[in-house]
Amino acid sequence: MKQTIALFLLSMMTTTVSASRTITVSVSNPMNILRADVPIIIQLAPYGEVHSALVTLNGQEIPCQLDDLDKDDTFDELCFLANLDKKEKQQYTVTLFDEGEPRQYSARVYAEMVLSNTKDKTLKKNQQNNYIESLTARGDAAYTYNVQHHHGVDFESELNGIRIYFDARQTLDLYGKFNKQLELKETQFYTDDEQKKRGYGDDVLWVGQTFGLGAFRGWDGHQPTLVEPVATRTQRIISYGPLRTIVEVIDKGWKADAQKVPVNMTLRYTQYAGHRDTDVDVLFNKDVSDYRFSTGIINVKGSEEFSNKKGLRACWGTDYPSTDTVKWNRETVGLAVLIPQQNIVSEEPANKDNYAFVLKVNGRQMSYKVTYTSANETFGYHTAKEWFDYLKAWCKEVEKPVKVEIKN
Repeated sequence: MKQTIALFLLSMMTTTVSASRTITVSVSNPMNILRADVPIIIQLAPYGEVHSALVTLNGQEIPCQLDDLDKDDTFDELCFLANLDKKEKQQYTVTLFDEGEPRQYSARVYAEMVLSNTKDKTLKKNQQNNYIESLTARGDAAYTYNVQHHHGVDFESELNGIRIYFDARQTLDLYGKFNKQLELKETQFYTDDEQKKRGYGDDVLWVGQTFGLGAFRGWDGHQPTLVEPVATRTQRIISYGPLRTIVEVIDKGWKADAQKVPVNMTLRYTQYAGHRDTDVDVLFNKDVSDYRFSTGIINVKGSEEFSNKKGLRACWGTDYPSTDTVKWNRETVGLAVLIPQQNIVSEEPANKDNYAFVLKVNGRQMSYKVTYTSANETFGYHTAKEWFDYLKAWCKEVEKPVKVEIKN
């Protein structure tokens, strides 16, 4: 009888202990420069269902993040950030658990969607609290631009802040900072006088109908076209952080070419902590190799242009960030977009609105990067030369990613 009870207790203990699997991740820097906050991504499908994870470097725990990219309640990727010295190689230990909850770490990114709510008199001016995670509008909706408080989803790292307009433009509009910190939860893109006194940033760009910072558009053979008509338009937040935030814009039934069948497009924007650049992934539901698209950056008034003729196009210029020129001072910004050469059909001559690329998508997807600086930054760039020199160095880092090896 005692032996039976002992075996039962042993069985109970075995079933309640969380199973784990440990893998080793080697990360090496091929460049002779320091590299900070380098994203390391591990696909989780080979390891079964993962509920929690622990990442250590030399025995010390470092922050990590689990993400469910397709929103099916199963984590698809593990992310952590590496800091590497010149030519350094590091070895991380990653433990994956099939039970538990994701570990909590301090947020270094932020994302927000919030409905307009002008009736709540308890809120401060320009502040709203009807937080949502996803919003879909029919293609015939009259004026989706004003449905959300700051006109669309916004997100940030310590260095930047971006909102994406919830309309056919789907333009990226920019928030410039003075200091490295998260601000959008408090300012919601509309900084008041008291926040300005505390050193908070604000809107630094007027975009109108232009690309702004790298909006993805159609192309009619002569000029960019907006993302319309569509059957439905959706914005949603996939991940809130703490190390990266992921947001998506989904356009179903987009008649990108009047002579071809409509397509479904997903634009996925990933913002990593410690980064001023943003990754853009463009995903289609079918092969669109014979379609043509476009992207680029706004031709800021009187701006100076730079191109390396290999996919990088940038500018430096000064303009009013709003049509309300009484309240806002002129703002100086540097903008850039970096396109893989295999996706470039042509680099179009600058016009009064844009520095544009005509694009092709080889199959169903492509990726590119956008980045910017505000001259207000205490930590950034303050001349065209400084900005263009930074971009040249940034391109070299993109061309030579860190090497990652995984041993199970």
